[in-house]
Amino acid sequence: MDVKTSLAAQSYAQGRSLVQPGGAGTTNKPAQSEESPFAALAQGFVDTVKQGETTAKSAMMGEADPHQLVQALAQTELAVETAVTVRNKVVEAYQEILRMPV
Repeated sequence: MDVKTSLAAQSYAQGRSLVQPGGAGTTNKPAQSEESPFAALAQGFVDTVKQGETTAKSAMMGEADPHQLVQALAQTELAVETAVTVRNKVVEAYQEILRMPV
């Protein structure tokens, strides 16, 4: 039981550092009727991480089912891995553009 708790706390700490309040997912602009696909993707990522964080908090307090915790952590991990992969591809494309002769 103690190993599971420490693993959950470690995963929670890693996920929490990725999403900070007031970051890219939140804006002070009025809501627009049409959202860009990238904005929708970013908002979905933020929502997934927040849901995982909420579930982890509930599990640490003994209010959530362990199955829900594992599922939320798996979804959060997949979302983070996807975001890192997209970021790496963008950086790779940017570096390729920089290598082009002028």
